[in-house]
Amino acid sequence: MNIGLREHRRTILLVDADAHGRAVLRKALEGADFSVGEAANDAEGERTALRIRPDAIVAELVNHTAADGRGLAERLRALGSKAPCYILSSAADALIGTVSLHSLGITGVFMKPVDVALVIQTLKACLNVGAHA
Repeated sequence: MNIGLREHRRTILLVDADAHGRAVLRKALEGADFSVGEAANDAEGERTALRIRPDAIVAELVNHTAADGRGLAERLRALGSKAPCYILSSAADALIGTVSLHSLGITGVFMKPVDVALVIQTLKACLNVGAHA
């Protein structure tokens, strides 16, 4: 986890059970001058989010609903987080049109396998990070 230089970098929280997928995305994000925190599941993600206060969250859809029926984004919003939350999914096509992602606190969806360049471009645009991030 590279969460140093907070004042110079935007922090992204990655929540994904796939350690390899997290590592690939983390390396790409760090290469684009983001600081990155990681979690393997929503419970760990919630604890990490409260500790590092990420500027944005990228979370796997499979882990997205807790026993109380609320997803990670909803729980973090209830705790005061304003960070945009993107989900990683291989089933997002099934969601489109059936679920209002915005009502779930979701900013957008990245399809697996993830296009890291698209993730970086999207996060930079969302967080107003210039070319000199």
